[in-house]
Amino acid sequence: METITISRSEYERLKKFETLDFELIRQFASSLDDLKKGRFKRLA
Repeated sequence: METITISRSEYERLKKFETLDFELIRQFASSLDDLKKGRFKRLA
């Protein structure tokens, strides 16, 4: 395993992306579940 050094601000920025990615995946999965169960509205 290779070790690198990054600044704290860069580390915190990357951690925020990790959290964001997880939230987007969770929301997408929930939306697919709603779609499968017919819980959606058509927009004109």
